[in-house]
Amino acid sequence: MKRMTARKLSKLLAVAFILTFAISGTGISNGDTVDSAGGGMEISDASAIRRTDTYEYYISRYKDAARPQIEVEVEVDKYIDTDMDVEILENFEGSAGKSLKTDEMGYVTWEVDVPREGLYNLYIEYFPIEGRSASIEREVWINDESPFNDAKHIVFSRVWVNAEEVRRDNRDNDIRPRQVEQPRWQSSYFFDSMGYYNDPYLFYFKQGKNTLKLVSVKEPMVIKTLKLTQCSTVPTYEERLREWKEKGYEVYDGEAIFIQGESASYKSDPTLYPLNDRTSPNTVPYHKSKIRLNTIGSTNWQQPGQWIEWKVNVDKEGLYQITIKGRQNITRGQYSSRRLLINGEVPFREVENIPFGFTALWQNFVLGGEDEPYLFYLKKGENTIRMEVVLGDVAEILRKAEESVYILNSAYRKILMIVGSSPDRYRDYQLHKKIPDVIKTLGEQGELLRSLSDKLVQLTGQRGSNHAILNRLAYQLDDMAKRPRTIQNRMVQFRDNVGALGTWINDTRNQPFEIDYFVISAPGEEIPKAEASFFRRMIHEISAFIASFTEDYSSVGNVYETDEAITVWITTGRDQAQVLKKIIDDSFVPETGIAVNLELVQQNVLLPATVAGRGPDVALSVFNSDPVNYATRNAAVDLTQFPDLNEVLREFTDASLLPFRFQGGLYGLPEQQLFLMMFYRKDILEEL
Repeated sequence: MKRMTARKLSKLLAVAFILTFAISGTGISNGDTVDSAGGGMEISDASAIRRTDTYEYYISRYKDAARPQIEVEVEVDKYIDTDMDVEILENFEGSAGKSLKTDEMGYVTWEVDVPREGLYNLYIEYFPIEGRSASIEREVWINDESPFNDAKHIVFSRVWVNAEEVRRDNRDNDIRPRQVEQPRWQSSYFFDSMGYYNDPYLFYFKQGKNTLKLVSVKEPMVIKTLKLTQCSTVPTYEERLREWKEKGYEVYDGEAIFIQGESASYKSDPTLYPLNDRTSPNTVPYHKSKIRLNTIGSTNWQQPGQWIEWKVNVDKEGLYQITIKGRQNITRGQYSSRRLLINGEVPFREVENIPFGFTALWQNFVLGGEDEPYLFYLKKGENTIRMEVVLGDVAEILRKAEESVYILNSAYRKILMIVGSSPDRYRDYQLHKKIPDVIKTLGEQGELLRSLSDKLVQLTGQRGSNHAILNRLAYQLDDMAKRPRTIQNRMVQFRDNVGALGTWINDTRNQPFEIDYFVISAPGEEIPKAEASFFRRMIHEISAFIASFTEDYSSVGNVYETDEAITVWITTGRDQAQVLKKIIDDSFVPETGIAVNLELVQQNVLLPATVAGRGPDVALSVFNSDPVNYATRNAAVDLTQFPDLNEVLREFTDASLLPFRFQGGLYGLPEQQLFLMMFYRKDILEEL
């Protein structure tokens, strides 16, 4: 009885530590506050560490299942159960027939009669109706069960475009266009939103009656088509080229066609807007001192699943060479990968994963193999080229590394339940007897991480900090498995190394790539050099230096030369300042007739400028303590003198205004309101 009470008490004490874990599960927190559970505690074997809710485990259960080459279409209007307000639509947005409108919360269930049991891909045709402008997310349930954990996070993208052509302000700088949603019918298989699997998910359906449920997690959408099918096999380049030649397609021999990257027609995210690059005089368009929006991508375009699409018009049907002027100058020692689609399809297998290596300077990437460039078929008239972020060859490494983090976190918790957060370094906890399977698991994970490091070297061709993280943890795990009596003295290093591995996984998932332009040309045609010569770069640097004496880089957007104009200083980044200036010029100035000059300054400039009498009318993004500090020196305006203040204050909570009140006056307004939240790990609590 006492033994059972002690065991329950130890588990209760462990909750305080467990609640401090990061919600991502990729590391172990510093806030360990659990007491030692004592030497009499028994821990279940390491089999509980192994995850059984992953796609890899799910597909292994059905590794011998057939993949029937048939299609089973779900009649979306004939659902059998729902708890949301669905609506059957006729001929919605130009698509003939019936479709089903689903809300952002709730579920809808269909009955599916499957002629043959086996593994099927799920295919959907959908329309992203107006919502909160986030990506659409759904859960998949088959026969009242979630097949695997990631089936609860199926993501479908929206479509974004530039709201207008690029305009210029009265100082001749390009103004970044707003990004607005332009919904259209889209089709997609059900993919892994994390990018760990390059192929669509496979789902097992038994023969006969099955139920298929889609649970809304985020955003509404209209469903036109939902079916069980098999994703078509993509041929190799050799097979596709033979097919094109048999059809009589000729190799293009005309002039090169240039497609500017920033002129993208469609994007998956509003963050994929045109960018300005002044690092090279060879970027197109170029100006030595003015802002020219001349590239797209970079760190805005790095998450798996993000895509950008361009329209390409050609006068002649045929086979073309594609060259991309781009650079990946963010992540050393790794590739950024992209999937290429032409007119909605991957033309051949080799372009499902195109690697772009690290390069500090702009470079011309000719899409091709080791021996010769690839040829791509383009029809006469309008074509589309889409590039989508994928993890490529590193996907399997990251997937196994993330599984290792989960296992090591679980092993850490099991060890902690015995040794506590402040273990006695001189005590033998006999871990090799109490949790032998956990000790064995440490050794297995060490071997796994070492093999992942070797694979990473094979992929990248070099060793770097990425490999050091894997090798350091692998060495520690091997040594802990061999000398379990030292484990209690190495818990902090163990925790930190697992956290570093989790951080490395998140960083490596980022696949940034920046594009200046595409060149659609005849094979072998000479194209402009990507990077300027030494002398041209030198002239560029000298010209930019001279222009810095006359160019006002602190002002953002239009500058109004009137005495009535309000001067606003902002201390954040230029991107935030440009967004704010566009809102001001598009909305505030036309509606009120009040001119506003927005200037980007450093935080430490505000005080001396105010003392000198050259400060702004309004300052944004200052510290919470600044308004009262200035008020005590009569350097800030008391807002209570304005008659419409109470109307403005309705937007804020009383607590958010407290830092700005002083002696009955109010000397500032909050830019944002923060709310405390507590997150907890349900899976860890259930494990206890």
